[in-house]
Amino acid sequence: MVVQSDNALMKIALESAWAYQGLTFPNPAVGAVLSDDNGNIISVGAHKAAGFPHAEVETLKSAYIKLTGDKRLEKIQNSADIHAFLSSHHNGVFSQLSLHVTLEPCHHHGKTPPCSQLIKMLGIKKVVIGSRDLSVHAQGGGAFLESNGVKVVWDCLRNECDELLSPFLAWQNHQPFIFFKLALSKNGVASGGIITSEASRTMVHHLRDKCDLLVIGGNTVRTDRPLLDARLCDGSAPDVLIYSRQNDFDVSIPLFNVKNRKVLIENSLKKLQQYKMIMIEGGQEMIKSVENSVQWYLVFTSPHFKEGNKVTLPSHLREVFFQKIGEDTMTWYKKDA
Repeated sequence: MVVQSDNALMKIALESAWAYQGLTFPNPAVGAVLSDDNGNIISVGAHKAAGFPHAEVETLKSAYIKLTGDKRLEKIQNSADIHAFLSSHHNGVFSQLSLHVTLEPCHHHGKTPPCSQLIKMLGIKKVVIGSRDLSVHAQGGGAFLESNGVKVVWDCLRNECDELLSPFLAWQNHQPFIFFKLALSKNGVASGGIITSEASRTMVHHLRDKCDLLVIGGNTVRTDRPLLDARLCDGSAPDVLIYSRQNDFDVSIPLFNVKNRKVLIENSLKKLQQYKMIMIEGGQEMIKSVENSVQWYLVFTSPHFKEGNKVTLPSHLREVFFQKIGEDTMTWYKKDA
């Protein structure tokens, strides 16, 4: 049975995962917390990118170093090697601890070994799960743990944990995950050159690196002459769809000259269905144009004022996650109407 302390710890796991939302695509964003019987947090972890250690492994690694003082594990980055090290050196330090994880621990060999087997081997006594893993190839971790004597608590903050999985579930269902990215000054202006800090812009470039399509309005292309690449993280530039009724663009505009990029000029959004993860950028005009196609909004807000026209976000937006990034704030919103 889920108790209040479970909810509190799962909220922390959710926050750790949301900080990497989109960056793990097509893998799910997942967070985990390890705690003792008194609810004291020992470590917090998150899955940071596809192919990187899962949230449970990151959390267990941090906890081992903290509990034992053994820093040899700090140098080990490969997930399989972390599994092997913990299996050989844990000495029972996890036996009285509980693990809260936003997604059921995996139970298959993929790019990383199964988290379920590692948890069982380390002797963790209780695992609290948010979302159930419904994928055919990875499910079964919770049942495996129960069958091996681990206390498993299901469906802790399940709605919130399922919501975290939105990009992953869209990918599983062969549907695009679409979100609108917006940079705003403190007084709500979204135009007139650079608005947010380098930290925010670097995060945007990391997200572009994971996207396969970026959508932008024709007027913005003509006025700003953008590049729209992922240079701040040495990432890959996504294809670009210019949403415009006219196709008379100056091809010397930088975005047209990025290697291995396809640039589409369309007066509809039908082509979005051909892509997997899509970022839409723009201002008030674009917000209105795509409102019926967008459920998720990612807003970076600067602490500085700027002259210009204020942007109005769609109504019925609910704040899902908020964090500081450099001097700015980064907020995920979901449209619930």
